[in-house]
Amino acid sequence: MQPASPLVLAAATSDIRVLVIVTLIYVLIIGYLGFYGYKTTHTSTDYLLAGRNIHPWVMALSYGATFISTAAIIGFGGVAAQLGMGLLWLTCLNIFVGIFIAFVLLGKRTRRMGHNLDAHTFPELLGRRFDSRFIHVFAACVVFLLMPLYAAAVLRGGAEFLRATFQIDLVVATFAFALIVATYVVAGGLRGVMFTDALQGSIMFVGMLVLLGITYSKVGGVVEGHRALTELASQVPEGLAGAGMRGWTAMPSFGSPIWYSMVTTIILGVGIGVLAQPQLAVRFMTVRSGRELNRAVLVGGVFILVMTAVPYLVGSVSNVYFMKTQGTLALTGAGGNIDQVIPLYINSAMPSWFVVLFMLTLLSAAMSTISSQFHAMGTAIGRDIYEQGLRRGRVTGAASILVTRVGIIVAFAITLALALWLPAGIIAAATAVFFGTCAAAFLPMFVGGLFCRGVTRAGAQAGMVAGFLAALLWLAFAHANSARRLMICKTLFDRDSLVPFPWSSIDPLVIALPISILTTVAVSLATRRLDDGHLDRCLAGVGKRPTGT
Repeated sequence: MQPASPLVLAAATSDIRVLVIVTLIYVLIIGYLGFYGYKTTHTSTDYLLAGRNIHPWVMALSYGATFISTAAIIGFGGVAAQLGMGLLWLTCLNIFVGIFIAFVLLGKRTRRMGHNLDAHTFPELLGRRFDSRFIHVFAACVVFLLMPLYAAAVLRGGAEFLRATFQIDLVVATFAFALIVATYVVAGGLRGVMFTDALQGSIMFVGMLVLLGITYSKVGGVVEGHRALTELASQVPEGLAGAGMRGWTAMPSFGSPIWYSMVTTIILGVGIGVLAQPQLAVRFMTVRSGRELNRAVLVGGVFILVMTAVPYLVGSVSNVYFMKTQGTLALTGAGGNIDQVIPLYINSAMPSWFVVLFMLTLLSAAMSTISSQFHAMGTAIGRDIYEQGLRRGRVTGAASILVTRVGIIVAFAITLALALWLPAGIIAAATAVFFGTCAAAFLPMFVGGLFCRGVTRAGAQAGMVAGFLAALLWLAFAHANSARRLMICKTLFDRDSLVPFPWSSIDPLVIALPISILTTVAVSLATRRLDDGHLDRCLAGVGKRPTGT
């Protein structure tokens, strides 16, 4: 599959040399940070948790850079060009839920409990909290089965970027991009990943601020740009208007198909799903103390504000620019592919020097996310499934690191294959599916395990399985957009969805998460609690004011 037009930056021949030189310098710096991670990694704790002594600013930038990928900049920026500024509610939720609640309420407890149980991965934390090998292995299998799709979408975005910028074959671009990332992840472990994340996050932050400033200068300023965007309401395409869209500065009509899609899939699916992301939750266990997490909140909040709000604003306002200069809407100019709106806008509106900065911004966004995904998938295969599941903890020391490195290589191969197979316009959809399904499977038991002694092993197991299966079934047979892509429902029943509107527009998270919560509570009430001695060990110091340990 080839996109309708170049996905990313069209650089003049005279700029190619600059792009190549800057890219080589960037890769060398990334390589050095990966090598530094390798030289300072001596134990499995170093490799899996960066030695539990990462600086809070590095942790905050790593968390934010991992969270924000090409999905936010390219995928969701394109969605904003199509559906408007209603996506800014996701920014609000990202900051309140993804930073404040995640860091202050969940992060400190996660860090402390991980230390108490000597847990090195998110599945291992859940398994040891509920003293259940089944939970440990099942959670790792969920990560291994679902994350490759999300990782492949991010990889595909980065590879398409390299293909168009350097005019190379898509397969070569995909393999080269994945190989560069996999090399420093395999070598440096989480320490190498987090150091490179911090650099990449800083580049992303600067790039987005410059993009925002130039964008508003192109449309006459903030006030004039938003006024012009509001006046474009009469230009809403007939299909979108019929589905509930009222303009780019207004929320869709309440209860319309677009409203359900925006609110349940994009805002709630991603905004709540962030709390149960394995690759993010593990970062709470990398800092030295709970006080360090307090210091990370401001950095993380400002970073997420800029990295989410800017693409949504630029995506929406790009309609004003295209209407003024080309007499058409952004999505129309991009051939109907939402993943090409932001790149087309950069090609059309930005000065040539910005090509280099935006190139580094997109490379950093994709690399910072996919490196953490490779690490999470690799630890799921190596540490959780093989070492702790099949070998029951009998692999230790250097052998443990070797097994995890092999797991990362396996994850690299699977992700690479999927990235070459994915269709266009999949980045935002794959992100929402992964976030929502992880929330349905993990969030009730994760939060319950941190705050409540009454959640039983059986309750956690039942809730996790029920949430996971409910999410998958809803994706395959009820949620029309997802079911249409999967083709399972169409093949078996010759229908896109087995349920009528509005149910067919409701995201799986909205259905599966309550099922998971109710199942966890009901089964926990009917089964025996874990031993008090085990609970005391799990919860020792959890929720108390940090004292520096």
